[in-house]
Amino acid sequence: MVKSILGRKIGMTQVFADDGTVVPVTVIEAGPVVVTQVRSLNKEGYNAVQVGFGQIAAKKLTKPVAGQFSKAGVTPMRYLREFKVDDIADITIGQEFHADLFAPGDKVSVTGTSKGKGFAGAVKRWHFHGADMTHGSMIHRKPQSGGATDAARTFKGVKRPGRMGGDTVTTRGLKVVRVDADKNLILIKGAVPGANGGVIEICKMD
Repeated sequence: MVKSILGRKIGMTQVFADDGTVVPVTVIEAGPVVVTQVRSLNKEGYNAVQVGFGQIAAKKLTKPVAGQFSKAGVTPMRYLREFKVDDIADITIGQEFHADLFAPGDKVSVTGTSKGKGFAGAVKRWHFHGADMTHGSMIHRKPQSGGATDAARTFKGVKRPGRMGGDTVTTRGLKVVRVDADKNLILIKGAVPGANGGVIEICKMD
């Protein structure tokens, strides 16, 4: 009943389809994830599972978090996520899920943290056109008016220079090209959010 899994972005490569066409793919190490908690409709009001991905030394955890893993009887995990499920009847604490949750041809959505760009100007951040580069212009890439002058402030939502990237981004409608269950690898057509080595969520779409 679990339709989502945690993974780590390895990088991009290309594979050949059966008709010989080249398909750009992103290689993702998907799982294994371990069930650390089970939420029930009777107790918490909804059905969900909490899964962990990537082992971590127990000494690096706080006592409350370490106690959670100790109570569940599972190895401490670095990353925890909670996924809603329709039915928890066949799900137990300590159960593992692997890349074989998915099959070639599945449509998935992938959520990750986009690459951080640091402080960026309006041209790079919002794709402003910019002003003339010649003929005596002294504007070039500077942003222009920030809004009404009588408000004595800049309104929220105005496109101005600022921190760019580092946001949670979801790309929907991606296609699974190949699944290597032995190595826990999933090849997804196209690019997915985030830098290589970043943790991402893969969710099967209905």
